[in-house]
Amino acid sequence: QLVESGGRLVQAGDSLRLSCASPGGTISAYFMAWFRQAPGKEREYVATITKSGRTTYNENSVKGRFTISRDNMKVYLQMNNLEPEDTAVYYCAADLIYYGLDESGFGSWGRGTQVTVTS
Repeated sequence: QLVESGGRLVQAGDSLRLSCASPGGTISAYFMAWFRQAPGKEREYVATITKSGRTTYNENSVKGRFTISRDNMKVYLQMNNLEPEDTAVYYCAADLIYYGLDESGFGSWGRGTQVTVTS
């Protein structure tokens, strides 16, 4: 299981950093990802990061404003210049074997952290 933190209510233009950790210990062996689900919409992929630090982003959503990073214990999502359209529950996902963008491939998930952006 994973535990996300850092979500809160902010204003448009603000920044937030989300964190995700495994209570079981290190995440160093895992392929990690952030997803989000906005009200009334399906969950969508936001960003991924491999064990070696290679990253991908859903540019349709993040538009160069988000950065995913990691250390041995946590994965982070730095979100800058937030927009009301970024309001969503943000989920962390991990898997030892899967290396893709489809949420069905990830075996471990957190419960999510709420990010609300007001205009």
